[in-house]
Amino acid sequence: MLLAVPNKGRLQEPVLKLLEAVGIRPLASDERALVVPTTWREINLIRARPEDIPFIVESGRVWAGITGHDYVVESGANVREVLELDFGRGKLVVAVPKSSDISSVEQLPPGARVATKFVNIAYSYFGELGKRVRVIRVTGSVEVLPQLGIADAILDVMATGTTLEVHGLVPVATVLETSARLIVNPKYEEHELTKMFVTFVKGYYAAQGKKMIFLNVPADKLEAVLSVLPAMEAPSVTKLAKGDVYEVFSVVPEEGLPDLVIRLKQAGAKDIVVTSIEKLIS
Repeated sequence: MLLAVPNKGRLQEPVLKLLEAVGIRPLASDERALVVPTTWREINLIRARPEDIPFIVESGRVWAGITGHDYVVESGANVREVLELDFGRGKLVVAVPKSSDISSVEQLPPGARVATKFVNIAYSYFGELGKRVRVIRVTGSVEVLPQLGIADAILDVMATGTTLEVHGLVPVATVLETSARLIVNPKYEEHELTKMFVTFVKGYYAAQGKKMIFLNVPADKLEAVLSVLPAMEAPSVTKLAKGDVYEVFSVVPEEGLPDLVIRLKQAGAKDIVVTSIEKLIS
């Protein structure tokens, strides 16, 4: 089955990093290859422009894809957003030159020229406001157009606001919040591969900020150690083959770990081992 991933742009690198963390690694390094096999035998990657991915998934020839929520809304494609991912966050904003003294969308003059690649969103947004504007379709960078006198405003994604500031622009309205999403063709929403992929991605995110801790505890110190050891449900306790000693292990938050280790030692724990967790699947 095919999974569409961005072939360029701000989402490309984090998408590939997420797939690698999940265990899906490309088996070909040629960037010219459009379809790439992976370490998950059930999944091949297809590289596509992020704005095209909703249409590609809607076609049914491709099972799923990862792209921005803004592109999904702009496309109007019949796809399901089954998982919000923890990257690609930003706001789709209307921005104007600082020198314009415009502080709200309502102050844009009738017929104002708005440059954007999100044409459908622009028409819908300004139409709901009852604002008559001229939408200028742009496929590349839009920030420079007000400086050139080609546009009075832009509608574009803002992540940090730095790019707008560099070009002397200021946001005056937020149209929508966006982030990367896993989208699936409706007929594959309940497919076992979809469920497995979602489970592994959620497991990866659940493991962030957590560590596995192992410790040996003499029997007479066990109660004291367990009283200070956090756990998801309860620590696991196993009696060792020799002596009156128990092995205890648990999943704990990484934040505050140094203080926790000190308190465990004070309570009687020894031989403490802390390891990373790749995935935490409930």
